Amino acid sequence: MAAHIRRRLRKGATTTAVAAAAVAALAASQAPAAPLAEGATGGDQQAAGGESGGPEDGGAATGNSPYYTDLPPLITPDRPGSSSNLPAATGSAEAGIPASVLAAYKQAERTVGTTDPACRLPWQLLAAIGKVESGQARGGQVDANGTTLSPILGPALNGQGFALIKDTDGGAYDSDAVHDRAVGPMQFIPSTWATWGQDANGDGRKDPNNIYDAALAAGRYLCAGGRNLAVAADLDRAVLSYNQSTEYLRTVRSWFAYYQRGTHEVPDGSGVLPTAPSTPTPSPTPTPSPTPGGTTGPTPSPSPSKPGGTKPSPSPSKPGDGSTSPTPTPTPPRPTPPPKPTPSPAETFGSLENAGTGPLTATAGGTFEERVSVRARNALGAPMAQLPVTFTITGTTGTLFDGGKKKVTVISKADGTATAPALKAGEKTGEFTVTATAGTNRPRTLTYEASVTARQADTIVRVGDKALVAAPGEKFADAVTVKATHKGIAAPGVAVTATMVKDSLGLIDNDKGPYFKDADGKPLRTLDLTTGADGLLQLPEIFADENPGTYKLRLTTEGGGSVVVELTVQAPEETAPEETETPEA
Repeated sequence: MAAHIRRRLRKGATTTAVAAAAVAALAASQAPAAPLAEGATGGDQQAAGGESGGPEDGGAATGNSPYYTDLPPLITPDRPGSSSNLPAATGSAEAGIPASVLAAYKQAERTVGTTDPACRLPWQLLAAIGKVESGQARGGQVDANGTTLSPILGPALNGQGFALIKDTDGGAYDSDAVHDRAVGPMQFIPSTWATWGQDANGDGRKDPNNIYDAALAAGRYLCAGGRNLAVAADLDRAVLSYNQSTEYLRTVRSWFAYYQRGTHEVPDGSGVLPTAPSTPTPSPTPTPSPTPGGTTGPTPSPSPSKPGGTKPSPSPSKPGDGSTSPTPTPTPPRPTPPPKPTPSPAETFGSLENAGTGPLTATAGGTFEERVSVRARNALGAPMAQLPVTFTITGTTGTLFDGGKKKVTVISKADGTATAPALKAGEKTGEFTVTATAGTNRPRTLTYEASVTARQADTIVRVGDKALVAAPGEKFADAVTVKATHKGIAAPGVAVTATMVKDSLGLIDNDKGPYFKDADGKPLRTLDLTTGADGLLQLPEIFADENPGTYKLRLTTEGGGSVVVELTVQAPEETAPEETETPEA
């Protein structure tokens, strides 16, 4: 959080001097890997930010939001080199870290140590940043899973005393759809969390309000760019990439050194809170000037005039004559209108996900067995009810929702699901999409691919069994008629391919024997046809060439149905003339 709050929140007349001495003493007592690098100032941050891959807006993980400026006690928890796992009764209250928070820091150190051992991330650095950013998740106010009991949000980064960062998440994390805010115990701004967010507790969600997720994200962020945090210059750049302020760096450094000298675990919810809020009002209300003596009060009224006369008003004082002008009455400040209530994360739309929709395919004119279904979740990842979800069909297949519409709106149920009406396939085969859209400020969408295939028939049979015979060079007198069915029901509009073949399997086409004719009267031995409304198909006329013999016509359908019909080309049998008996002479 940004260095705009430059007050040290320690009490006493010598606060500034004591605080400065504390920083110097603590910095001087650190381990060799952790001294403050020379020249570690905000000016170094340009390079450091580039290494970190941090957000463009503000160039820091927190967007340079405000932070707690309390310093650690002058008495360190334990002597140098002592254990960092002191019993709960040992050490000052400030050295205590809530159990879940401490566990999250140590888990992050182990995880990063496995995936990026060259970084040498110390958990005490995470603890120092967590202390400065959120007071260790507000003293460990987290549930059993490590999620804060209520969201920890920084002020709106609206450019009024803070950086100007316009909304990047539609309010999903920070419940603010106008400007971004730092979120969670490690105070990530949403745009940074979108890149660095982690799921460290294995619940399937990357939640900036969860201390385990946030601590691991902070660890990976600090290690970015190949940094070795055992090197002072790299550690300084890492901290500055979190917040571009030299004062911030020194504050984090002081807590880092403090925790390195010893800490102890305390129960969740019992940690020591900072002494001042981390989100002060950017523009404090002006107050009247104090009166002499150190108190503030209304300007005293002039003494009443004596009876019987009036006192003339005193002349204005001339410059330099030693007189004092009357104290002006302060103008009362205009009342600040109350801020508009911000919806809680539980009321803020967060994400849209597939609710188990399977493959979307159907034959032309049929009904899709699957229905498009989505699940809406709020900013905390819980199912969100009463959210309008719009489903839209895009494509040229003629597919519509049940009821004849291409766009429908469905309200999500208690479990967050919204299911579109059934899809009715059009007559044209091909691909189309169904898009689900929800949310207004930053809509979330899901797109599903779907397809319409040709009608199918699993069976095709010849109608009639009369032998089909033609003489060479003649046409077959009887037409060939077939019927296609699908699951025993007549299959209209099914594509049928008719081919003259040499074998029953249709592996070898025939270039002799019977044939169809094209529009120009030329021979064709393959035709693509379609069954009629009753599933019946009568083939065009078939002609025989001059080659006698027995031939095969194979008909196949979409869906696997097939039938083979025999065609015979033979000359008509010659009939011997009857012998006429010649009468004997």
